[in-house]
Amino acid sequence: MISIANGWSQYFDPEVSNEEIGRAEPVAMRNTAGFDAAKTRGYLSRRGFLPENILPHLYRPFDLRWLYWEPETKLLDRKRADYFPHVSEQNVWLVGVQQNRKSFDPPIVTSRLGSRHLVERGANLFPLSLVAEKANHLFETKVVQVNDRQLNLSEDAVKYLNSVGLSEDAASLFYHLVSILHAPSYAIENGGALRQDWPRIPLPLTKDALLHSAELGRRIAALLDTEKAVDGVTAGTIQDPFKHIGSISHVEGKPLNPAEDLKLTAGWGHAGKGGVTMPGKGKLIEREYTTDEREAIERGAQSLGLSIDDALAHLGEQTCDVYLNNVAYWKNIPARVWDYTIGGYQVIKKWLSYRELELLDRPLTPDEAREVMNIARRIAAIVLLEPALDANYQGIKSNTYDWQSSPGVVANAEGKSQ
Repeated sequence: MISIANGWSQYFDPEVSNEEIGRAEPVAMRNTAGFDAAKTRGYLSRRGFLPENILPHLYRPFDLRWLYWEPETKLLDRKRADYFPHVSEQNVWLVGVQQNRKSFDPPIVTSRLGSRHLVERGANLFPLSLVAEKANHLFETKVVQVNDRQLNLSEDAVKYLNSVGLSEDAASLFYHLVSILHAPSYAIENGGALRQDWPRIPLPLTKDALLHSAELGRRIAALLDTEKAVDGVTAGTIQDPFKHIGSISHVEGKPLNPAEDLKLTAGWGHAGKGGVTMPGKGKLIEREYTTDEREAIERGAQSLGLSIDDALAHLGEQTCDVYLNNVAYWKNIPARVWDYTIGGYQVIKKWLSYRELELLDRPLTPDEAREVMNIARRIAAIVLLEPALDANYQGIKSNTYDWQSSPGVVANAEGKSQ
């Protein structure tokens, strides 16, 4: 991929030689089995640059970047022309796999272009809806259309929504799936089945139960979306315990110098064979919570209706200081927040691995350093929602909609019904 920082305009400028581009961005002029670099650049430099195709792209969980989507050539290896038209801020996608490589991880939710490697084994993306005129029907049944959108619902799913008085409310059904799949007790109780095949999701018997479950799912989706400010967690007046989590600090309590102190040199990542980023050990100090940190957890737990023991069971009994280098660190990232995985990746560690100084070739910006803090706070909010998610799952499990058979509810982007 050519970096925007180095200028896409040079790649599309016929006055700039292939040799110059190759020196500035070697990968852009490297042939592969299905990619003729010189031929591709020759065509694109004649056709011209499409600035509207610079788009946000979810590269890894919580890791939003920019991508130049090229529709006509193999400059982008997997351009997925049938997927691209359906991606918009008005649509949302659930990202998962049929079988996780290791243990089951809850799904990612995004409205942005998503990488195939959002899940390490290869992501499947399930849309809430499709642009009707460009949709290849995911079901060989009657489709449901609202305005210009084709809802990603089977006839059986529509019958279910009608039965609880929420006709064509695909969004509530979608976010219900999110809430159930993020409930730890669901994953524990169904661990064997989840290692073998797609999840099977119990559906609420009543409208109120579905709406309650969907609201929890919306809260999870907002916490997963780094572009969406979450009041009390990443925006507004930050509440306990989040305001004490992940603050960027100097080991001597001094102000940080962004030009020097935000260089990520603790060894979180390095370039492997073929330029693949490999994770490193980094520098992490695990410790007990300070009195102030523990009291903040207790206050935050009370506001959520939890005991301090419940909160610590979900956050972790210990916390971590995560180092950028020898002088700067993110203070107080609870152990379970640090260990949290989604898509098969340890989220914060994976984010750091791509931004080691030798790979990024610059210090982190203050905004990037704050992003790590906010990711930690988002994950902390997710794990503190787990008791509510578990209670929701258990309530639905005891009052489940009775299918006469086992019909599918949603379909993925490859047309496989679930």
